[in-house]
Amino acid sequence: MKCLLIASESAEVLFQWTDPEFQQNIQEQYGASQEEGQGLPAFEDIISTQFAPIIISCSTMVDRLGDSYTSFTTENNHIYVLHQFDECLYIAVNGDGEEGEEDLRRKIYVMKKMIEVLFGMVTLSSNLLRKELRPQDTEHRARLWKHLQGLLETYSHLRENDQSFLVEAVERLIHPTLCEQCIEFLERRIVQQLNSSVERAGEEVLHSFILVHTKLLAFYSSRNASTLTTSDLLALIIMAQNMYPSNTDLDDPGPEDVESTSGSGPESFYTPEPSPTDSSSSADKPVRGSTPVFEFVDPDIQMAEDSLQTLEVPPPDPSTPRRVFLEVSLKEGLYPMMPHSMYCLPLWPGITLVLLTKIPTSAVAMSVYKFLEAFAKLEKRLSEGHEGSSATRGQPTIFDVRSKLDKFIKALGPSDIQSAQLQNVWAEFKNRAFSRGGPGFTRELIPWCKNMKTQLCGIYRQCFLIDSGPSDIPRRISPTLQERAQTMVQEKLMDWKDFLLVKSKRNITMVSYPDRKIILLVMDPCCF
Repeated sequence: MKCLLIASESAEVLFQWTDPEFQQNIQEQYGASQEEGQGLPAFEDIISTQFAPIIISCSTMVDRLGDSYTSFTTENNHIYVLHQFDECLYIAVNGDGEEGEEDLRRKIYVMKKMIEVLFGMVTLSSNLLRKELRPQDTEHRARLWKHLQGLLETYSHLRENDQSFLVEAVERLIHPTLCEQCIEFLERRIVQQLNSSVERAGEEVLHSFILVHTKLLAFYSSRNASTLTTSDLLALIIMAQNMYPSNTDLDDPGPEDVESTSGSGPESFYTPEPSPTDSSSSADKPVRGSTPVFEFVDPDIQMAEDSLQTLEVPPPDPSTPRRVFLEVSLKEGLYPMMPHSMYCLPLWPGITLVLLTKIPTSAVAMSVYKFLEAFAKLEKRLSEGHEGSSATRGQPTIFDVRSKLDKFIKALGPSDIQSAQLQNVWAEFKNRAFSRGGPGFTRELIPWCKNMKTQLCGIYRQCFLIDSGPSDIPRRISPTLQERAQTMVQEKLMDWKDFLLVKSKRNITMVSYPDRKIILLVMDPCCF
């Protein structure tokens, strides 16, 4: 009896996942209220109708009281946990007693984290995020929702069966000799060779690591790479497990005597050094808001909803990278949700090589973030009542952004609709803010700050989420080069794979956590 729902303020379902028991229960409830002889509508219509009163009440409380509830329990002991992220309402439900409020709250935060990793700064625009989470094309929506549902189910399975996800940590396999050899191998034979090849299509390998099930055998980052945060690494492990699920019963090579391999040590937890945080960046994160208008989804859009449950998602192609958006900390500052390519190369069932690469156009994402940050700060100061020169104080100032944004738009060129829209909105913003006849820096400029942020997120989406450009231009590491890396690691670990698969199954720390272990992650919403 479990459910997780993401809805807009207009009660439009942007994503839903239910287990069979919850789906059957809600269909029976809806069917009891139907007249005899009437068939059940599509399940998405049913769940939207059933949850509409909750969504409406949340919106009403926020509008009238400036506050809302975060959880409640019904008379039949169903627990509902709710969290509003800008204009998206996340609702997690449990009716079988297997999950408490904190479990449901963690599930919501993990789902939000996975969406940020998959969609990046598009999540900073409610309009664009709604379009991404709920594509008009039914088959596209089915594939996307199936993928998100798979990630959620993978996380739930790992949390129930893997102690590292129970405490939200990265667990490391310790074998001093092998770990040291693998790290050196990743550096000299994998990262350096890939980065020096002409077949890498401009991509640069920043991080490479080997997973045995969910445990980290070896991790190497290039010298100019940012620290990979723990929450990002956990999200990547979930994605790798979703692509190539570990069946520990089948992956177990048998009753070999794993103790015969010398030099092994006890399992331990490992947390990569967290990236420095910038309090001003998080405090001034771009925010969104608009007047909620309640409306049911057009029934014409729902005509093919019944087919959502039957459409199959094809198995992943190892040579096709996944676009992921991760936090990057540089000397210039902290940049959240920067685009990377994730290559997940299976070595054997249960053992995987993962490569994270920097893509050639990542500088565009950094520019977009700096512009978004500037307009968010300006919007915040205007909303607080600052006007004129008082509103433009801060770093960077809107005057600094003006010349840089002019150059940025010029470099994009007006060849496509999105660039032209950004150019038009920016021209109108400048007329209102900088010209003598305009209102200047007053509250009247707030809608135009919001509009600029939406247009910038649109450019980001076009550059990093839409597969565009000439098909004859390679935009990823060549399959031949990937296969070469895969083969080299297989040869390196051939004599060790059985030992590693057995060792990774040991769950000793599930019994008692050592007092001297590294404190991995505080159970805080920002962790995942």
